[in-house]
Amino acid sequence: MTSGIHHVTGITRRVQANVDFYAGFLGLRLVKRTGGFEDAEQLHLFYGDAIGAPGSIITFLVWEDGAAGRVGHGQVGEIALAVPPDSIGTWFTRAMSAHVPVQGPSREFGETVLRLRDPDGVIVKLVGADLPAVAPLPDAIAPTRLRAVTLLTENADETAQFLARFGYRPSVTEGAIRRLVSDSDVVDVRDAAGFFPGIAGTGVLDHVAFRARDAEAVRQMRLELHDSDVTNVHDRKYFLSLYVREPAGILLEYATDAPGFTVDEPADDLGRRLFVPPQDAKRAEDLRVLLPQFAMPGEERMPMRDLHFVHRFHQPEDADGSTIILLHGTGGTEADLMPLAHRISPGAQLLGVRGRSTEEGINRWFRRFDAVTYDQQDIRAEAEAFVAFLAEAQRAYGLNPGRTSILGYSNGANLIGAILQLYPLVIRRAALLRAVQVLEDMPAQEPGALVGQDVLMLNGAQDIFAPMAPALEGALRSGGAQVESRTLPAGHELSDEDLTLVRAWMAEARP
Repeated sequence: MTSGIHHVTGITRRVQANVDFYAGFLGLRLVKRTGGFEDAEQLHLFYGDAIGAPGSIITFLVWEDGAAGRVGHGQVGEIALAVPPDSIGTWFTRAMSAHVPVQGPSREFGETVLRLRDPDGVIVKLVGADLPAVAPLPDAIAPTRLRAVTLLTENADETAQFLARFGYRPSVTEGAIRRLVSDSDVVDVRDAAGFFPGIAGTGVLDHVAFRARDAEAVRQMRLELHDSDVTNVHDRKYFLSLYVREPAGILLEYATDAPGFTVDEPADDLGRRLFVPPQDAKRAEDLRVLLPQFAMPGEERMPMRDLHFVHRFHQPEDADGSTIILLHGTGGTEADLMPLAHRISPGAQLLGVRGRSTEEGINRWFRRFDAVTYDQQDIRAEAEAFVAFLAEAQRAYGLNPGRTSILGYSNGANLIGAILQLYPLVIRRAALLRAVQVLEDMPAQEPGALVGQDVLMLNGAQDIFAPMAPALEGALRSGGAQVESRTLPAGHELSDEDLTLVRAWMAEARP
């Protein structure tokens, strides 16, 4: 029977740091970049040997600036990569030079091991083992294949018995770890009884996939697991697979070797362009804007700055020097408005920002007491913080204030409206989609204090918050701002007419 590890999947919160570690420091090849098959708005990266052969693959789902998980029982705890036995000293030196956290060398099950931590804190072991690569990488001491995974379990006996389904058999035990072997690699089952359970999130390994001979083997496995939580068979384009949780709760996948990563691009070009799942083909262009950008090692890159608000910067292929800063609505993220903004102005740089207040776990720009009563102190505090962020962002990314516009929707538009009143002329051009007046005590304005502010307000005729919009419009006009206000045949949701009107309004300002 075909046996062994097919791939291991983790979750990262910083895509650029992840690429720099796995493709840069370790020297693995990025063989595929896709939108997730379960959620196409989630970037999925695949690393491996020169062709991404089963048994060499490490994959990462990208949760950019996502919440950290916790390593504990019910999870994959470590991954191990085989490197030439005489290269351990060189790898230790490389890790020290690159400031990669490293422990060792030590001896485990008769093998020399270095323990590294990737930028998210995931433990990656380099094991001196003479395991040839299916498709060797250019660096003579690059990892050749996956050597092992460590599973953290509260019930080591049942976990070990379950793994026998995938071709693993008992070997030896060292302390709390029992080693199981297949024909090509090993699984270390660590008894973690009494420790905390793992929590999903960034910085943890989500699952390990084992190799299936073919599609029929996957279907047969599903029949054998009929009394468990086994899933249907999924077509992941590059392999067929199913998922199941073993008795201790660790997520396992069973995946075919074929058709492999060369099914949609030649071996020489692997990993160079983004693919989206077939079911999401109609929104491929939106996804290319929505998903985070990164540069391969050695490529020119836009450095991301660590500023006071979580943000994402999108650089179009043909930038025209303009920038649109984006503020999402309640429950949104820094990326939500990027597809809309890209359709409005394809040549604009996009700076999406995430609100810092939360309400029952969803992102907002300021707290509220109920649907129409807002925390005035929080509004002013977040407005002040955002004004400081704008100044930081202009310096950090070299933004041209004269060619920068701000686009906000709902709660994000409300914060912009408050800033326009509290900090005159900090924002010169703003498009406010479904905005209302949230300030209870409007600041006293000198006559003409807002002259020079150009504002577009688009309201919805059926929007339940629409009665609160005229107060904002009136306050801006009375201060001297130039306000164009339109009421659309829509509710609180955005419509195609919003896109058309904002595009026309922004085009008027282009030199």
